[in-house]
Amino acid sequence: MSMDGLWIGQVAMAALMNVAFAFAVGSALFGAWLAKDAQAKIAPARPGWLRAQRAMLTATVVLVLADLGWLLYQAASMSGVGLAAAIGVVPTVLTQTHVGYGWSVAFAGALVLLGTAMASHTGMLRNALLWLAVVAIAAGKASLGHAADAGLASAAIAMQTLHVLVTSVWGGLAMAGGLSVMPALGTSTARGMLIRTATQMSNVSVVAVVLVLFSGVFNAVRGSGGSFEALEFSAWGHVLMLKLALVALALVLGGLNRFVALPRLRRTAATIDAHTFANILYLEALAIIGVFVAAAALSHSVPAFAALG
Repeated sequence: MSMDGLWIGQVAMAALMNVAFAFAVGSALFGAWLAKDAQAKIAPARPGWLRAQRAMLTATVVLVLADLGWLLYQAASMSGVGLAAAIGVVPTVLTQTHVGYGWSVAFAGALVLLGTAMASHTGMLRNALLWLAVVAIAAGKASLGHAADAGLASAAIAMQTLHVLVTSVWGGLAMAGGLSVMPALGTSTARGMLIRTATQMSNVSVVAVVLVLFSGVFNAVRGSGGSFEALEFSAWGHVLMLKLALVALALVLGGLNRFVALPRLRRTAATIDAHTFANILYLEALAIIGVFVAAAALSHSVPAFAALG
């Protein structure tokens, strides 16, 4: 792994892509949960719903821009030229490499996702396009990493697509909730909506976390070649251990909210308990951002089994 300017740029763009995609997915889920109760302009749920809509639009714009930035860095890295000269290499990368094919799928999905975020109305067609775009982005992103080494029609690609999807659901709910939506439901008049939305978020997150752990173990075993020595003596293994530590921290914070803060909030509906829940969710969101940064570094590092032969 050569930590030059191009590598750092690639990792930065990949991390931004991860965060933006997850933020958009989480915001979309919150928007769907709050939509029915946010129609009236004075509805307690409306501030949260508006936050979710704006967050999704912002996140999808950032995703599209980060996709373009990543492609430029990737073209420069693959061709061994500077960023300015890499512009002329981009068409070749798009048409003659599996990276280009995967990126095209992910970028097309990002454009569709942006279109659904800009739509002024909701409906079955808009929602169908939204979630088809999410799946397309996940599949495209999965084929940009090491999973593609096993072939496009492989268990590794399928498992990585699942991993990207469920990680984006779990992380997206934590980030969109902790950094955007939940603070907008902090008033006493919105307390019932806060409790209901927090319960929905917690239940979906549990399912997502189970699938994250399942698919994550598969990817870790594949990347390490099933060797603990590969984890201990490779840069890839060290980054993986950092990522696992951040995942563990996020799980602890999520567990505190699910098993301590949320039950207490349901019992009391008190302002202090609502703030406790929101504060823990905020910390979980920060940990999740660290997970996505570590995941970006992993995807641009040589897997442990390959680095150690």
